[in-house]
Amino acid sequence: MFQSRKDRQNELEMVTIEELVPEDHLLRKIDQYIDFSFIPEKVRSFYSEDNGRPSLDPVFYLR
Repeated sequence: MFQSRKDRQNELEMVTIEELVPEDHLLRKIDQYIDFSFIPEKVRSFYSEDNGRPSLDPVFYLR
């Protein structure tokens, strides 16, 4: 049977990376010592500036 919309309950839970990754996690230590600022320039030629959907920060993918 179909459910009516008024019978459904919608829930939304907001979490951040800070809440999900423990303070003593190895990735936090790596992030302290590696400067990822060189990545956008290295991958700039692979992104179109005027075509398609906006991209995510390439550093996001590598982290």
